[in-house]
Amino acid sequence: MRRTMELLDATSLPERLQWEDKQYCMHLEAGSPFEKYPAKQHAQRVQEKLGVEEGLVYLPGQPAWNNEDSDMPAPFRQRRYFYYLSGCNEPSCHLTYDIQRDTLTLFIPRINPARVIWNGRGSTPAEALVKYDVDEVHYHDELPAFVHKWMTDVRNQHAGYYVLHESSQIPGYPAVGPRVDSKSLQPAMNIARMIKDDHEIKLIRKANDISSQAHREVLANILTFKNEAQVEGLFMNVCISHQAKQQAYDPIAASGPNAGTLHYDANNEDLADRQLMCLDAGCEYELYASDITRTFPLSASWPSKEAESIYKLVQHMQETCIGRLAPGVRYLDLHILAHQIAINGLLQLGIFHNGTREEIYKSGTSKAFFPHGLGHHIGLEVHDVGQTELMSVRRGKPVYQQAPSFYPENFHNPVYDAKTCHAPTDPQSSHLEEGMVVTVEPGIYFSVYALEHFYLSSPVHSKYINIEVVERYLPVGGVRIEDDILITSKGYENLTTAPKGEKMLDIIRGGKEISTDAPDRRPKPSLRRNDGNETPLLRAPGISSKAPHSILKPLARATTMPAEFRHHDDADFEPFAGPSLFEKFPRSMTTGEKIQQWRQKSDHAPAPQQLYATVEQSMPVCGEVVPNVQHLYLSGFSSLASKTQQNPQFKSVSKCKNCVVLVQTLDRLRQNLSPLAQNSPKPEPMSTMRSDARNKKAGQECLGFPEENLHEPQQPRILHDRSRALPGNDSASRFSARDTPPSNSLSASSSARVLDDRNATIPLRSKNAVHTTPPVPESDIEAVRQEMERLQMRLRSLEDNAHLKAYRREHNIRSDPLLNAQPSMPNLRPHGLSQQLSVRPRAEEMREFARKRSSLLDDLLIDDQRLERRERDRRQELQDRVALKRDPYFTR
Repeated sequence: MRRTMELLDATSLPERLQWEDKQYCMHLEAGSPFEKYPAKQHAQRVQEKLGVEEGLVYLPGQPAWNNEDSDMPAPFRQRRYFYYLSGCNEPSCHLTYDIQRDTLTLFIPRINPARVIWNGRGSTPAEALVKYDVDEVHYHDELPAFVHKWMTDVRNQHAGYYVLHESSQIPGYPAVGPRVDSKSLQPAMNIARMIKDDHEIKLIRKANDISSQAHREVLANILTFKNEAQVEGLFMNVCISHQAKQQAYDPIAASGPNAGTLHYDANNEDLADRQLMCLDAGCEYELYASDITRTFPLSASWPSKEAESIYKLVQHMQETCIGRLAPGVRYLDLHILAHQIAINGLLQLGIFHNGTREEIYKSGTSKAFFPHGLGHHIGLEVHDVGQTELMSVRRGKPVYQQAPSFYPENFHNPVYDAKTCHAPTDPQSSHLEEGMVVTVEPGIYFSVYALEHFYLSSPVHSKYINIEVVERYLPVGGVRIEDDILITSKGYENLTTAPKGEKMLDIIRGGKEISTDAPDRRPKPSLRRNDGNETPLLRAPGISSKAPHSILKPLARATTMPAEFRHHDDADFEPFAGPSLFEKFPRSMTTGEKIQQWRQKSDHAPAPQQLYATVEQSMPVCGEVVPNVQHLYLSGFSSLASKTQQNPQFKSVSKCKNCVVLVQTLDRLRQNLSPLAQNSPKPEPMSTMRSDARNKKAGQECLGFPEENLHEPQQPRILHDRSRALPGNDSASRFSARDTPPSNSLSASSSARVLDDRNATIPLRSKNAVHTTPPVPESDIEAVRQEMERLQMRLRSLEDNAHLKAYRREHNIRSDPLLNAQPSMPNLRPHGLSQQLSVRPRAEEMREFARKRSSLLDDLLIDDQRLERRERDRRQELQDRVALKRDPYFTR
């Protein structure tokens, strides 16, 4: 039988290989998160450091409580030892770990229905079992019975009961007697916490990334800040927006002399007349801390030579010490090295004198300027736990060993202070090991109080300090640079990415920097390209084989936007090599096509009439005096045209596109108004149309010049229209071209006459009216001109609406949003126009004139060219729909 099975397996081998060669998609669903906080792994590590095989570890969590004499809850901060063995960040919880059975049990509070509406509810036992890396979950009122059962079990009669402190008692359960051990657990947990696992390193790196980004934002905006509070506010804003709501410590934003205070946290003084700022700030991410310090100038460059010298000295101290980090190195030796570098630098700067390096080191005078330790551990605390004694635990017995050093015994005493030097800078700490995360933060400070009270008053130190030189460095305040360093098997890794040195100055000078540390977690569309070898996609079930009607419609593009600006690649659609879906849709004219059309029409235009303005006194139609461009001018004298023709050097210069478009639009308006002007009654003499009151509303409806600009050359208002100018117009009689000299500057006389294009207006005076009207004051002419312009604009709008309604009634066409869309017209009116145009005539004769002209709308005939164009667009749309049905892209 066995031989037969082997034969079958051999014969089916090719089929199995072919089956295995295929690619398959597999969807997995997990009942719990794939990556939890490794609480069980931490508990096993603590048991290994304890060196015992049985016992019960008990840790209480932080209870929920209110502020003193208040009903407001105090800020919640979980106890770090409890979190290290549980990963639970909920209040009023407890934890036990049965060493012999390797069982980690979490006790959570019951849900209070009366408080759910106010504070929400905590986790249920089932939810907690899914979220946290524990074996069992019970309610906290079951804890006394659980401990009592464990204590009375015969198998645990010789096992110990391990707590952090002697005061640690189980709620509702009496003291458990001499079996309680309150001395072994904390040292074992400290040793375990010093070495970080991969999950902890990931959280510390994340906290550093967020804090480094916040430091970048501060550097990019520091030149705009006026107070220290703005620096602190921006830093916390960036951290909170990246899901880091808690700071590892109170931010230190110390400017000027405030930087001489190591833990200055007032952060409320102005930055005026300050040289540097020392920003020491770092956030927490999921309870793991970061600690970053940067010192930077409050200007775009170093404010003084003293500030730059001290910064470079501290930077040299940090870079030298970081370069020597590696497993097996005694951190206290690096602290000694930092002081030696500081002494050498201060001697070169003249701050130290009257002594050698060895004499100054032995006196301990360098602590006047470098008073703290080189660094500390970092993890669940910003000053994370170390070892009170150099100790490792083997089988429950402490083993003491001295870390190797390059210096003689007690050589560190002159530069060491037990109160300010945290582990691993203390002599009791062991050498560095892989997995440790430490900070390197040298600094040089100038504290007036410390110098006067502790060093200058002492003859041991005062003889080495040059007071005259120190006074020049007092405005510097202090410089500190700090990074978080991970010790690796081959050396170190700097987890801090905040810029320093020249990169820091570049950001200050350049302003906002693009963030690269916060990754974009939004899903990016994948672009599939058809290379011709892909298998055609099958039709999804339920989709009809008939080609559906296309719902794609051409996008209405504003006439003011060039066609090339509307083309963008869309990542949501695959590239299609076939004919374009929109190739038969009508396209609006580009600026270049309009210029070409205008040139063709201008060839047949009549010769220009005598102009009544000179070159120096006229303004271009577009309102902008741009050199090296041929503009169009609104005038009536032939002197302008003659001067244009006398400049052969400008014949090759291109014409202004804006002027061409504006002339084309004005010609269209005059074409439509010409039949109306013939049928309209002659206006009354302009002298009877004077009015002394002009309201603000009139200034918002029409555009004109203030009284002081009445004698300046006028500019036409820009009116955008899709329709093309009709041939045979006489626009050239009122517009002439002139070349602007190719220069970047204008003469004083001509530049003084340049008017803002926001005050442009369209002169629409009829030729007959101008010659037949008796002379009147210029103020009345201006008032009539403004009123005529307003009425003509209103007439144009009403005419378009009447044409469209009549055409729809005649052809029984329903409303179409594409036909209703009107050409866009930008608002060129300036914000302060209402202040310039404060009056407008209110003559009764003009209102009567407007009513008579509006009554002629019912007798207007529909524009044949407009109807023909709309009918052609309608037929084209029907043809495109038929073409889409035959498109292979949809039929496939």
